[in-house]
Amino acid sequence: MTPDAALTALQAERDPDRAAQMHAYHKVDREYLGLSNGRVAELATEWRKSTDLASRVALAKGLWASNIYEARIAAAKLFLQARIRPDDGAAWDCLTGFVPEFDSWAIADAVAQAGAKRVVAAPDRLDEIEPWTRSDHMWTRRAALVFTLPFTKSRHPSAVEQAARDRILGWCAGYADDPDWFIQKAVAWWVRDLSKKDPERARAFLDAHGDRLKTWARTEAARHLP
Repeated sequence: MTPDAALTALQAERDPDRAAQMHAYHKVDREYLGLSNGRVAELATEWRKSTDLASRVALAKGLWASNIYEARIAAAKLFLQARIRPDDGAAWDCLTGFVPEFDSWAIADAVAQAGAKRVVAAPDRLDEIEPWTRSDHMWTRRAALVFTLPFTKSRHPSAVEQAARDRILGWCAGYADDPDWFIQKAVAWWVRDLSKKDPERARAFLDAHGDRLKTWARTEAARHLP
């Protein structure tokens, strides 16, 4: 599957009315085709299963370069799997190469969903993510938390997961004074999800830094705490 062939397949299912609604909803000026997320996922899965990793990377880069909404979502979904063999960095490098061009939450979250699986597979990739927390690009700073959400999920974390939680909570603390809505939301999201499985860590974070968060973000972060 070549990028041109994949783009042709996406464009063949264009729905102009739905595309206009999506453009209005996402409020980012790019081309929208009007496909559902489910249909984009189906196509991306077909392409993923029929290509080797090198071809998939090339396909993802071509789709991303089009700047079409559904193509960028598909580019991310090409890597939406727990195991990639070989996980030699090609998929990771491709996904993280998209990060500096993030400009909307939906595309950023689609890439992060795939990237998070690569971080779980190789937690030392946190070393590569940490510099994002100091970026001038808000979406890159936000990505540091969205890429690492899986570290909130375990009720019985390993030593590696516990260390990751403490490290990422340090990043959250660094963001607490950031006035940007998306950053405040990302901190609240991370701490809220952590509170479901590790309420003591979440409570300790809020006791130490909660008064620096926006009131609504602090409330959201504590939603599941007693």
